[in-house]
Amino acid sequence: MTTEPASTDPASTEADWLVPDWPAPARVRALSTTRQGGVSGAPYGLADGSRGGLNLGTHVGDDPAAVAANRARLAARLPSAPAWLEQVHGCAVATADQFASGGAVPQADASIATAPGRVCAVMTADCLPVLLCDRAGTVVGAAHAGWRGLCAGVIEAALARMSAQAGPRPQWLAWLGPAIGPAAFEVGAEVRQAFLDAARPAEIAQVGAAFRPGAPGKYFADIYALARTRLARAGCLDVHGGEACTVTDAQRFYSYRRDGVTGRMASLAWLEG
Repeated sequence: MTTEPASTDPASTEADWLVPDWPAPARVRALSTTRQGGVSGAPYGLADGSRGGLNLGTHVGDDPAAVAANRARLAARLPSAPAWLEQVHGCAVATADQFASGGAVPQADASIATAPGRVCAVMTADCLPVLLCDRAGTVVGAAHAGWRGLCAGVIEAALARMSAQAGPRPQWLAWLGPAIGPAAFEVGAEVRQAFLDAARPAEIAQVGAAFRPGAPGKYFADIYALARTRLARAGCLDVHGGEACTVTDAQRFYSYRRDGVTGRMASLAWLEG
């Protein structure tokens, strides 16, 4: 994962972009925003209060004018406005090619695109964003993988839709964006059991290893490891990213688990013409 330096162009955002370090084709573009580089005030600004924050969520209590300004900063760096989703922790997959900015926002937790310039986007603040593409550069996707959607199969659903658009025998690439890390993601025993129940026989040991005992009846879950298992199930073995922790890096990332009232970051992928 590399960081794109802040632009000196006043017409573009000053956000501290995370640019995926993955061997994607040249026409595949992707980035993930942080909390840095916007105009939102507390509690959506930087953790130390030194600057405004780049909150992109319209549903978290932030000043609508600030969110609009933040989204405009992001859009200035993209070929088109992102195809935002109403995320519901499910497995529905939208096609970004088919809905325009300003139209009805679909209820979905993943989107795919084959048309140049159409930007797939998911918003997170601890949940795992997964960016996807094929090595031929014909289709991209973005998935919002909270534990419920991940367990239910949102990654597999996205890759299944992408397979219908790719050529024969596509080779997949994935990048795991900033999410709650394994030292911070404490869950109940029911979450561990849900993943074990959903695991295939060959996955049980790997899934079990993704949970480390915590307090009585609790476990620390490695959402990155769980996602790699599901990606492998869907035929994607070339997986990158997965190093960040949104909870422990308060100056850089929003975290719902840490703060409760907080902003949202975006992870985006698109194809150049």
